[in-house]
Amino acid sequence: MVTRRRMIGAALATGGGLLLMRATVRPADPATAATAATATAADADADAAALAAAGHDHAGPTDPGPDPGPDTGPALAPKFTTAMPVPPLLSPVSTDGGADTYAVTMLRSSARLLPGRRTDVLTYNGAFPGPVIRARSGRKVVVRQTNLLDEPVSVHLHGARVPADSDGGPMSLITTGRTRTYTYPNDQSHASLWFHDHAHHLESEHVYRGLSGFYLLTDETERALPLPAGQYDLPIALRDARFDADGNLVYRMDDPFNRTTILANGRPWPRVEVAARKYRLRLLNSANLRFFSLRLADGGPITQIGSDGGLLERPFVTDTIDLSPGERADVVIDFSRYPVGTSVTLTNTLPPGPAEHVGQVLRFDVTRTAHDPSSVPAVLRTLPAPGPVVRERTIVLQADEDGRAEPRGMIDGKTYDPARVDAQVAFGTSEIWTVTNANQQIPHNFHLHLVQFRVLARNGRPPSPAEAGLKDTVRLLPGESVRLQATFDAYRGRYPYHCHLLDHSAMGMMAQMEIT
Repeated sequence: MVTRRRMIGAALATGGGLLLMRATVRPADPATAATAATATAADADADAAALAAAGHDHAGPTDPGPDPGPDTGPALAPKFTTAMPVPPLLSPVSTDGGADTYAVTMLRSSARLLPGRRTDVLTYNGAFPGPVIRARSGRKVVVRQTNLLDEPVSVHLHGARVPADSDGGPMSLITTGRTRTYTYPNDQSHASLWFHDHAHHLESEHVYRGLSGFYLLTDETERALPLPAGQYDLPIALRDARFDADGNLVYRMDDPFNRTTILANGRPWPRVEVAARKYRLRLLNSANLRFFSLRLADGGPITQIGSDGGLLERPFVTDTIDLSPGERADVVIDFSRYPVGTSVTLTNTLPPGPAEHVGQVLRFDVTRTAHDPSSVPAVLRTLPAPGPVVRERTIVLQADEDGRAEPRGMIDGKTYDPARVDAQVAFGTSEIWTVTNANQQIPHNFHLHLVQFRVLARNGRPPSPAEAGLKDTVRLLPGESVRLQATFDAYRGRYPYHCHLLDHSAMGMMAQMEIT
């Protein structure tokens, strides 16, 4: 569990935010980007040119203009008055040839996030947040992504085993007006995955403005369990935002302290009408920088059943769910313990920001009774024991925190270079990586593409039950170390690993491995 004292310390040490460094991004040299493994030489030249055309060919981001002032979301959006929407389910355009094929268009749109106002957003198929794709293990999914935005994009399926050319790497870009086809074999077990933009230097703003969505993969193991399903299985994406007086989203690099509006499925502090029965909630932290520590206001029990890579082996009861950016948690809450007509608030106990705003997330309103045949079995699945290890590595995450004008994000003392291979990995082998946050004030986390790994230890101690399953993202508070084991037996090629606080990866806290 992330202690409130520890996170408050990390926040206040940097002036009230998780990271209040005035970051400027340092893009890779377009000439070297041409050798990136995620594209041919010609494609890489085009990708670098696209980044330059988007205003990212210099040492700093485009001037965002004058600061519009404090977040107006808390004043414009009364809490618990708007119903939380369920993200729309995307239907395939074809199911022929043993694959489900989807057509997705990235475009600008507007959404009614605040009462009486429309907000310009970036969307997949016009939805904010993006639509849900439901997939089955063993059945291929093909997604044709068309970019109608005025900047290049790249679509990454977070947590998935996919070939390198469908991973959505930071330099594998879709330029304006072009279409790229991603093929997802789904040769992995069930998991609550998500997709989001990954274009280097642009990912932070693109995701902030709306380019993310759920990808829910199921299999026979999961479907055989009597867990809550159908309308009682809710995907919920949590994040923060900042609005100006006209209801527009305000994006500033490294701006967590000013993002004091909490969104659940794209709506500020919504209410969720529930029946007095069990619900499965698939929680995703889709924020750029904010960490959440979630509790029911009455301290009621929450049963966690899954994490990033699917179900845990055994459920456990807790009163707190901790999520750093990119992490997921599947939980079951039994609302039958509340009388019809009562409400309970889902709260967040972590800063930065005023507790009266960032401390509240959404409210559950128990409005009716309902038959409940669901249950949570004592055993959910069996995970194979980690296999023999052929190599150990140390990975050090660090950002400049000395007050310099152009701070860097680094892995092992280096900023990201798409032409450089940072780790050579033998295909079919298993390795142990010890990942350390070397900063004294700044929190990070760590995301490894392609694989789901096992956490072996955190700060020299066994992992908590929440980290005992399959993971692809782990938090790292200042000074923390996590020891993890991954097996690289899926695909060959180059894949990134990075901090998933997206402003940090945009600053260069990203590296790449080559599996051969």
